[in-house]
Amino acid sequence: MEIFCPCYILAIVCLIQNSSAYTYSAKYTSRISKFGSRSFKSNIIGLNMIRTGGLEIREEGATPTAGDMTLYIKAGPDGKSVGDCPFAHFVRMVLHEKNLDYTLTPSTQETKPNWLIDHYGGSMPALRHRKECYVESDVIAQYLDFFFVEPKLSPYKKKVMSEAAECTDGFFPAVARYLKHTPDGDERDVELRGDLEDALTKIEQQLDRDGRTGDYLVGDGEQFTLLDCSLAPKLYHLTTGLRAFKNDAIDVKTIFPLLAKYMEAIFNRESFKETLYPEETIVWGWSNARGN
Repeated sequence: MEIFCPCYILAIVCLIQNSSAYTYSAKYTSRISKFGSRSFKSNIIGLNMIRTGGLEIREEGATPTAGDMTLYIKAGPDGKSVGDCPFAHFVRMVLHEKNLDYTLTPSTQETKPNWLIDHYGGSMPALRHRKECYVESDVIAQYLDFFFVEPKLSPYKKKVMSEAAECTDGFFPAVARYLKHTPDGDERDVELRGDLEDALTKIEQQLDRDGRTGDYLVGDGEQFTLLDCSLAPKLYHLTTGLRAFKNDAIDVKTIFPLLAKYMEAIFNRESFKETLYPEETIVWGWSNARGN
């Protein structure tokens, strides 16, 4: 089965959206199965690939069209249901916001297609769109937002998006370190809780900025963006994990009231509710990470 990723398109997006917090960059790897495994080392390499050619020409034209999408994601405990991956949840929210039809395929290591393992290291979430395949949630989200414009999920200027993205830096790693740590309540646990509270403070400050009049994270808060899609699943993991493993050691509603109100808004978004998986699935995932 021949699967390829159109790096000339990715490189163009690199050039168009360079310096944005939501950009195709060297850390997001694009592999080309037809021509061997290759990664972008810089935007310049991407530009050279355009100049030198050698890539397969898209039969349906240069601009992707909707249809024939399959999203491969981590499976739940039964091997068939939707798993607990917040990055897959992010992509599904973007697809829902854009009203794009797709086939959802929860997969285990044993049920992943061979081409996904051979050419993409089995990385998920993975979006296959006809002959193309994209991995890494940010890359997939940018691809969808760039080519399927309505509704635009990066409606603000790049600088505004980038500044807002800074408040989420380090947030989910702090969540993961805290939820995975055992034993609960020891000295290291207290330190990790403090690190997480510091990360939450950055988000609270972003929500408290001058000029914010809407419910959401970026700019004036009036428009729902990729950043909201990315953050919502991670906050869902936070609230579920705190309750399941840490006896609600961080009182989000009291300490971070703006964040609590923000969570209420994004958790009530149809794209969040329609792509939701049970809290028990999240507990299952973190229990595995904790070695329970």
